[in-house]
Amino acid sequence: MAAPTAPLAALRSRDFTLLWFGNMVSMAGTEMSRTAVAWQIYALTHDPLALGLIGAARLVPLMLLALGSGVLADALDRRRLMIGSQIAMLLCSLALASTSTVGVASLWVVYAVTAVAAAANTLGLPARQAIIPSLVPREHLAGALSLNITAMQLATVLGPSLGGVIIAAAGVGAVYWIDAVTFGVIIVALLLMRAYPVQGERRNVSLGAAIEGLRFVRGNSLILSTMLLDFLATFFSSATTMLPLFANDILAVGPQGMGLLFAAPSVGAVVASIFCSMYGVGKRQGRLLLVAVVAYGMATMLFGMSSVFWLSLLMLALTGASDTVSMVIRGTIRNLETPDELRGRMVSVNMLFFAGGPQLGEIEAGIAARMLGGPISVALGGLACAVMTGAVALTTPSLRRYRDGAKRIAGID
Repeated sequence: MAAPTAPLAALRSRDFTLLWFGNMVSMAGTEMSRTAVAWQIYALTHDPLALGLIGAARLVPLMLLALGSGVLADALDRRRLMIGSQIAMLLCSLALASTSTVGVASLWVVYAVTAVAAAANTLGLPARQAIIPSLVPREHLAGALSLNITAMQLATVLGPSLGGVIIAAAGVGAVYWIDAVTFGVIIVALLLMRAYPVQGERRNVSLGAAIEGLRFVRGNSLILSTMLLDFLATFFSSATTMLPLFANDILAVGPQGMGLLFAAPSVGAVVASIFCSMYGVGKRQGRLLLVAVVAYGMATMLFGMSSVFWLSLLMLALTGASDTVSMVIRGTIRNLETPDELRGRMVSVNMLFFAGGPQLGEIEAGIAARMLGGPISVALGGLACAVMTGAVALTTPSLRRYRDGAKRIAGID
């Protein structure tokens, strides 16, 4: 493991700090808003299926726009594209806030605004991820990605908690108004940043540019293998879908215990991301990535087999920690191995993997749990994740041998 010579060094970059802080505030507001949307839709319908359709309202725009958003990120000014995306999402929050405050927000209004906001987020996400390597030195990239994960996990924990309190005190409209303010924070942060033009040859917005991005990912076995690992982990061994079943039927800990189960992966993720941001992820990143994904699968398997509450919490925290290490290394490899002029399109292809894996995984988990029972389905899913990771390791020697990309690319390893 690398020595902690520069703790939180990525925050020395003024523009990265602006983006990181703005994103953290905005993500917390978004998580509050997601909680309010779910509460509002169930209050309007009292129908669980209506809650499930929220996911469809968010997933469909992502699947339709993902590849095109990558083309835009490589053809346009990324900072301006992010500003436009955030302004569109701000307007969506204002629409929900105003209609909810005056009491005219119908079910389909909420669905429609949610879909538009998801489309705006999809159009801005590749630009937001692709610009990060331009903001920090290569040797600080892993730390920057770790800090982003820390912000995301903190927002995931704090956002719903604060959202629930505000809903109880002032209603869903107040949450949407606050969410709009948080978008204002990220917009101001982006306006204060310098411009970072795409390095290398820019391509026009075209179908050919999208196909070029697909060909690049397909032709790079190293990058493709990291995306495949992401898909396998989320498809086979996402235990969170079954947490209500475990809390009620297996561990008998009630809703309070279920809340702790849901929080445990985020706690593990925050600890791991802080550690990675301060100490890095070492030199043999390929091997560590494979070990982290196997650990994720095995921790999921042990969670499925556990009937002891503290052990279940520990295994879920381990899934969050190992997934964070995996995310940092995957992100570092992809960004360092992708030319800047292709980085937005690479991110957009990856969006299809990390969007499709969890959605298909929830379906797989539900079918397996109905056929085999919750514990067996989760345990077998974790085992399958570990086995498939071994298969990826055997078929992708370049991933097994991958070392610290920052030093290798700089020619000093």
